[in-house]
Amino acid sequence: MRAHEAGALHGNDAAPTWLPYPQDVNALLEGLWSDTTRRGDDGALITGGMSVHDIARQVGTPVFVVDELDFRTRAARFREAFGRAFADLSGADVYYAGKAFLSTAVARWMEEEGLGLDVCTGGELAVALRAGFPTERIAMHGNNKSVSEIRRALEAGVGRIVVDSLDEIDLVASIATELGVRAPVMLRVTTGVEAHTHEFIATAHEDQKFGISVTAGDAFEAVRRVLDRSGQLELIGLHSHIGSQIFDVGGFDVAARRVLGLVAEVRDQLGHTITALDLGGGFGVMYNSQHSPSTPERLAAGIAHIIAQQCAALELPIPHCSFEPGRAIAGPSTHTVYSVGTVKDVHLGGPHHRVYVSVDGGMSDNVRTALYDADYSCLLAGRTSEAAPEVVRVVGKHCESGDIVVKDEYLPADVERGDLISVPVTGAYCYSLASNYNHVPRPAVVSVRSGELTVMMRRETEEDLLGLDMG
Repeated sequence: MRAHEAGALHGNDAAPTWLPYPQDVNALLEGLWSDTTRRGDDGALITGGMSVHDIARQVGTPVFVVDELDFRTRAARFREAFGRAFADLSGADVYYAGKAFLSTAVARWMEEEGLGLDVCTGGELAVALRAGFPTERIAMHGNNKSVSEIRRALEAGVGRIVVDSLDEIDLVASIATELGVRAPVMLRVTTGVEAHTHEFIATAHEDQKFGISVTAGDAFEAVRRVLDRSGQLELIGLHSHIGSQIFDVGGFDVAARRVLGLVAEVRDQLGHTITALDLGGGFGVMYNSQHSPSTPERLAAGIAHIIAQQCAALELPIPHCSFEPGRAIAGPSTHTVYSVGTVKDVHLGGPHHRVYVSVDGGMSDNVRTALYDADYSCLLAGRTSEAAPEVVRVVGKHCESGDIVVKDEYLPADVERGDLISVPVTGAYCYSLASNYNHVPRPAVVSVRSGELTVMMRRETEEDLLGLDMG
């Protein structure tokens, strides 16, 4: 568990330097909440026309509340932005990265909004197939695909299998031969560039489980092997993913130069022109006041300029491009509503103390704080308050000292048992990373739109948990 920025004994009387004192502790910080989220006349949060009180009464807490209109709008905005930016080049497609959060409803939304779907396991593929998602618009990822996963993907007719290793080339080719089909493949290549927020580092990132190295020459060999198996494999193009929480296009500049350098090498030495690139996703979102994410329009325009410039320098035809946003679509569309239980003021010696606000969820529904040291925000959701703001730490109910949901945030000093609080931007990598730690059932996920609530994922029960126990 991370030490407090101001020292081990410094509690809620000193906020982190990045956390501003709120002028209004009841206000919704712009950028953290979905488009339809606001406060009602009684002070309670309303999303999609529904009050958090009504949602909690219908399905209980904790509950992930998905703003369907916001989710769809973000997806359509990415599709439109990249479509416009690449319209005068060779066009662009957008695939929703299902690992952020996937359900049959989400898959159907993405189909209706004109996006493709990126899946990375047999389970995610099963959700897509159950939703009736057009298989030609599915991309199948994974660094260790099983024989059964590859076979199922080929039998279903997915549009591309993203091959992650030299070994997998032979595996996919053998399964394609067995099935009597020609497998459409992209090669995932690593460029030595990893982007994280505003920084990118061009060295020391070959040591990872994903992809085939460009700088080591393995990627060129992979292209050659795929072309040699043209009867079983169709080379769709190259795939490159540089990281997550990307707020600008700097990392794409270096990555595109290296990937397009490989394209030129293949053209010059093998006489083959690669006509498609997938540059991944990882576009960042705002989790709190520290973050200033870019817009789809700026990202699309910046990357299109980079691709056009690099292709001109290498005298290459501009490839058709595709992108895979997940977090940037799902994350801000959702907030998690919790009920407050114990509120504990812990005195740490002298004037120092910390207020712990315990909620009925925790690291089983949002492990990112413990796993990635992530910083979230929160808000008193069921009412407004005239009490002074006080820095609190929101923690879960699990038997774990690192079970922290929000490390530092201002809440009204009168927060008490029975209150509802909401944590915004929990649509990505929260439910999808959820667990049953301490045998806590996973929470419900609901979508709200125009005053109507739809259960997307029902709340697990103790019967669900005990049903797996064969003892």
